Amino acid sequence: MDSVPFKATQTDVQVRVNSFVRSVYNWMGAGLALTALVAYYVASSEAAMRFIFGNRMIFFGMIIGELALVFYLSARVQKIQASTATFLFILYAALNGATLSFIFIAYTQSSIASTFFICSATFVVCSIFGWVTKRDLTSMGGFLFMGLIGIIIASVVNMFIRSSGMSMVISYIGVLVFVGLTAYDTQKLKSMALSQPAGLDAGVIRKGAILGALSLYLDFINLFLMLLQILGNRR
Repeated sequence: MDSVPFKATQTDVQVRVNSFVRSVYNWMGAGLALTALVAYYVASSEAAMRFIFGNRMIFFGMIIGELALVFYLSARVQKIQASTATFLFILYAALNGATLSFIFIAYTQSSIASTFFICSATFVVCSIFGWVTKRDLTSMGGFLFMGLIGIIIASVVNMFIRSSGMSMVISYIGVLVFVGLTAYDTQKLKSMALSQPAGLDAGVIRKGAILGALSLYLDFINLFLMLLQILGNRR
């Protein structure tokens, strides 16, 4: 008799976890789709390309705006409305699409498509690993974060020295870092889903899903860009 309530509880937990994870990946997919559509639209418009890339102030202003949105969402997501968090995530995805539109000019569409599928397969494998592994990846998080900081610093330096060799090294290291971050963030997502109590407010759940979607979105986009540097065929 005692086993019936336990099974029901376990089922309820699984339902909540599945619902939360599905919401995270739905928002992530929506963000990626919006980014791709905006990037393609901007790349197809000479006026839009001239507006964004013809003035460095506008381009770097958009980059700074994207960074500000990421930091603000990450730091304040629990203190803002769910609708605000959703809007900021969508705004970030759209801005990112505009700034990434250059890839349709720099690379052939066939290589962009093939790299996207390779990135998707890699992302799925790493995400599954992060979800099913019994190993605690927490200790790996600090190492990966330091690797990310190193990539950012090296990329900034390479903006001035413009070394193709250094760019390729950064890309290979970047692939390793974002493969690890995908598994790490997926495990964090699993822990977040399992720790949610029953009866939690829908707005709080939505904000958690948006934050999880943002983390995985960033992992996917950066992994894609690193792979594109390695595998992409330039025009």
